[in-house]
Amino acid sequence: MSISKFNSEGYFDPTAYGALSVIDKEERALRAFRPIVYICSPFAGDIDANVKAARAYSRFAVEAGYIPIAPHLLFPQFLNDADPQERQLGLFFGNALMSKCSEVWVFGKNISSGMEAEIERAKWKNYRLRYFTENLEEV
Repeated sequence: MSISKFNSEGYFDPTAYGALSVIDKEERALRAFRPIVYICSPFAGDIDANVKAARAYSRFAVEAGYIPIAPHLLFPQFLNDADPQERQLGLFFGNALMSKCSEVWVFGKNISSGMEAEIERAKWKNYRLRYFTENLEEV
């Protein structure tokens, strides 16, 4: 946004310019900072539906002004969740990413074993936990 030093009638108006400049600067700062949140939702079971839901949860976080991290959308791209060693590696990677997040957002009423491990770690590390329904309502 370009702020003019002149009012709508063409007169120099330093007071209005100064006030509008401060507001513009504050709005830019708000747009620049986005906290990172960890998206905790099911993966196993109905993988297609769970991936679709995780994408929606991530989009919800973006629209709320956050940067979402959803490891269960990333790591299955190259790790085999059916292989116990690779699953453990994926959980380990997720824990490393969780440490970089300001909050952990848990979605849904069905808590999988992987989610339970993530929630327990978040509690142990004293991370802020927020719970949401499948319909994106905070509980």
